[in-house]
Amino acid sequence: MFGFRLSAQKPPDARRITDDVVMRFDHVYEVDPEKMAIFAQQDLPAWDTHRIIDSRWDHLAWMHQHFADKLLGMSDLGLNEDGSEP
Repeated sequence: MFGFRLSAQKPPDARRITDDVVMRFDHVYEVDPEKMAIFAQQDLPAWDTHRIIDSRWDHLAWMHQHFADKLLGMSDLGLNEDGSEP
């Protein structure tokens, strides 16, 4: 049987990134929950958020392996690592 205490899996408080975006975990951006008036954001335990993000990376790796001839980096696009032009 799998079990967890929801109180032990409370995600960190959101940090505001822009007027519409918040971040609870590094590099995991979310729509500001206050903007979600019609369908409220569900409360997810921290482990479930990490599971979803890991699954997305696995899916992206699979897509690259099966469909990409070449993976382009920022330098291939003529940009610096921060996305700015040289």
